[in-house]
Amino acid sequence: MISIGLRWWLWGDFTGGDSGSGPGCQIWRVCKEPVLEKPFARLKGACLCGRINFEVSDAFEYAANCHCSQCRKATGAAFKPFVAIPREKFVLKDWPDDCFEFGTRIEHDLRCRNCGSLIYSRVRDGEYLHIPLGVLTDTPSLKPDKHIFVGSKADWHDILDDLPQHEEF
Repeated sequence: MISIGLRWWLWGDFTGGDSGSGPGCQIWRVCKEPVLEKPFARLKGACLCGRINFEVSDAFEYAANCHCSQCRKATGAAFKPFVAIPREKFVLKDWPDDCFEFGTRIEHDLRCRNCGSLIYSRVRDGEYLHIPLGVLTDTPSLKPDKHIFVGSKADWHDILDDLPQHEEF
């Protein structure tokens, strides 16, 4: 299945003095044209107890292993392996009473109230979701290709792979 979207673009034109705009002014027109978007597989995911189920397009923009203190505390592990996607490409099948948000209205973690599984972290001014790889039932096409926030990693953990390491994001 191929989805058709719309691409918006601006077209500029310089006009002379007769248009009332004055010499050298730009007039911008907003135009639409159809764009074929690459079809992506739909991946399924769920919490540990199965009360929260979701689908997400395998259109992840990046993946990483995050060593920041918030991710370590949220997962109870040395780091959080995750994939990132714009928020609008994530579909929560149901919004059961079992969902619990921790954080602010814009940036927060979504967890299952029953089993405690972290479903996603809403980040980057609320525009992106970082989905822990452990809650995906299906295998994504992207794997973590870097370690981020290694400047605040746990002292008791040694990174033993050859992936690039970044002090921050």
